[in-house]
Amino acid sequence: MSQATKRKHVVKEALGDFVTPTENQQIVKVTGSRGNNLHETVTALGETFLVSMPTKFRKNLWIKRGDYVIVDPIEEGEKVKAEISFILYKDHIQYLQKQQLWPEGFMVEVSAPDKTSEPQGTEEKDEEEGASDSEDDESDLFVNTNRCNYQYSESEEEDDDDDDDKSEEDNKDK
Repeated sequence: MSQATKRKHVVKEALGDFVTPTENQQIVKVTGSRGNNLHETVTALGETFLVSMPTKFRKNLWIKRGDYVIVDPIEEGEKVKAEISFILYKDHIQYLQKQQLWPEGFMVEVSAPDKTSEPQGTEEKDEEEGASDSEDDESDLFVNTNRCNYQYSESEEEDDDDDDDKSEEDNKDK
């Protein structure tokens, strides 16, 4: 089987099939990549461990921080305790929630309110406020989930010092 045919079948299986976890499988959330096709995951109960990605998924499907996967346990593993058997996408998660097979620990994270579900009448307010506010609004920008979010803030003291330095330079020039 050629590489392209193999990739086609793997992608079709991952996107098309709706799988439910068996008794020994569990649903986990990916919290980061550790390299060499190892990913750090956390269960709904908060247990953290490493999982490996099987060769059929490598270079065919990608997962990132925040994705959910179904894993098979590995008994021999000390550090790597499971292997990914299925990658869950948005449709799969909704299907599992309808079947009531979704872990309670992950219910709060997945059911967070979407931006599209705004109450009626907010669009009229935005139009009345003007275009200057919409230019400053960055909520519609892409958020990279593979990077940690840092909050940067500039202090006013630094700005005041810069202004003082500029005024001193201006006085020296005169």
